[in-house]
Amino acid sequence: QVQLVESGGGLVQAGGSLRLSCAASGRTFSRYSMGWFRQAPGKERQFVAGILWSGGTTYYADSAKGRFTISRDKAKNTVYLQMNSLKPEDTAVYYCAASDILTTRVSEYDYWGQGTQVTVSS
Repeated sequence: QVQLVESGGGLVQAGGSLRLSCAASGRTFSRYSMGWFRQAPGKERQFVAGILWSGGTTYYADSAKGRFTISRDKAKNTVYLQMNSLKPEDTAVYYCAASDILTTRVSEYDYWGQGTQVTVSS
C-alpha cells in the first residue's frame, strides 16, 4: 500500500508561484512513476507532469512546459511541483499519484493523494 499526502496549495495572484509537495510512504518507490494531475470544476482530471522515481526522467503536459518543474527528493520520499508564472486557468485541485509504469493516463495510476487546492486570482 502507498500513501500520498499533498501540501502547498493556496491562493496566489496571476504571475505568482507555488510549490506543491507530495510526501509518499508505505512502500519503496524505486520502480514507480510519480505524477501530478489537476482537476478544475466541471472538467476531467488531466495530467500535468511526471517523473521516474529511479532515474529522474521528467515529462510534462504542454500547458506546464516552461512554467512548472517536477522534482523528487529520494531521502525525503517527496515529490515536488514548482509552479511559476501561474495563470487563472491553472486554478484546480492538484493531485499526486503513483504508477508502476511511465504513463500520462489517469486510469493507469494506482495510488492517489487527497488533493490540494490551487487558486490563481486575476
